[in-house]
Amino acid sequence: MSTPNRVYLARLAGVAVFDPNGDQVGRVRDAVARMRATQRPPEVVGLVAEMPMRRRIFLSINRITSIDTDAVVLGSGTLNLRRFEKRPNELLVLQELLDRRVQLDSGQAGSVVDVAMESSRGGEWALSRVAVREHTGRLTRRGHLHQVDWDRVRGLGAVGDNRGTANLLAVLEDMRPADLANALQDLPDTRRNEVAAALDDERLADVLSELPERDQVEILAALDRQRAADVLEEMEPDDAADLLNELPPPEQDVLLDLMEPDEADPVRQLLRYASGTAGSVMTSEPVILPPDATVAEALARIREAQLSPAVAAQVFVARAPLTTPTGRYLGMVHFQRLLREPPADLLGGIVVNDIDPLRTSTPLPEITRRMATYDMVGMPVVDRNNRLVGAVTVDDVLDHSLPRDWRDRDAAPTSSATDDGTLDGDDE
Repeated sequence: MSTPNRVYLARLAGVAVFDPNGDQVGRVRDAVARMRATQRPPEVVGLVAEMPMRRRIFLSINRITSIDTDAVVLGSGTLNLRRFEKRPNELLVLQELLDRRVQLDSGQAGSVVDVAMESSRGGEWALSRVAVREHTGRLTRRGHLHQVDWDRVRGLGAVGDNRGTANLLAVLEDMRPADLANALQDLPDTRRNEVAAALDDERLADVLSELPERDQVEILAALDRQRAADVLEEMEPDDAADLLNELPPPEQDVLLDLMEPDEADPVRQLLRYASGTAGSVMTSEPVILPPDATVAEALARIREAQLSPAVAAQVFVARAPLTTPTGRYLGMVHFQRLLREPPADLLGGIVVNDIDPLRTSTPLPEITRRMATYDMVGMPVVDRNNRLVGAVTVDDVLDHSLPRDWRDRDAAPTSSATDDGTLDGDDE
């Protein structure tokens, strides 16, 4: 192996994995170590890599030709795409050891912040060193960091609820919300809820939107009600409505009453629409401007960082008031048109209204057909008085067209693999 003989594993989290041709196949998410009957440190048998579509697979340590904090390179062979499943005698190092409360042989208590693996002359990798930060008991002072041999630390062998969350969150902080949601699904329920609760409201709101409904409900239930209401306020109204739809009506009412009225009102409105209609899947907060707004003003609005790409793809033009339900709906302008027009031109002069808007009762199959027919990223939704009440975007359509359990990794289909040269959990 062209690699250092000692690698700290928290530094590998998120590192790209490449095949022999230089093509990226995924990113490192954890390391798998096998516990031994003797007092010897656990043997590292491979890495867990996350591939596109959130599939996590096992990479045998014997098939890795280079490993460092810049890249992991695989040798020749065919990837086994079978989803990784941990065996009873195995340990997921980052998931199970980071933040573990331990004791050094000197008697000093601390928490694990990193674990190193080291290779022997025979090519075997084993967990060798542990970075432990002392507990000082003082909020304003960070304890001394010790880097000690594995056998000088007590409390690494038994699994218990003696872990905090700070160091695991540090490993996860750069993940996209969808990837972080995927990582949470790998954690035991107690640990998952603990990590979720430690996220700030906005980050947790983004992650909840990427989780299966079952996990959303369980995490929300583990929060106190005021915190749950605060998180719902940070979610897009349509995502918050979808989540509340999974709760009993009395619990919906309690959480809505705890939310700020201006945040709860659009969610209440969405909850009134029948499931599977434009009203139930739309966002009630698209970009809306009056006809006398300029192209420059429209471009400034769609540049706002909090807007999703699908919502920012078009501006809807309506008479005042400009919050939904608006005054009379006039039409829409796609962002590409905005880029082609002089900044001082008015939206009223370039608005397009040759496509009939959706009604709140339009069923999802009809929405999908019309968006595909006209190659639309988003479509307006109006009420019977031709007032804009929201917009259906392509991500809304995808979310509600896929099977309900599409976000659940356990429900995803698996792929078969060849027996010749595969990388799987049996390959050592």
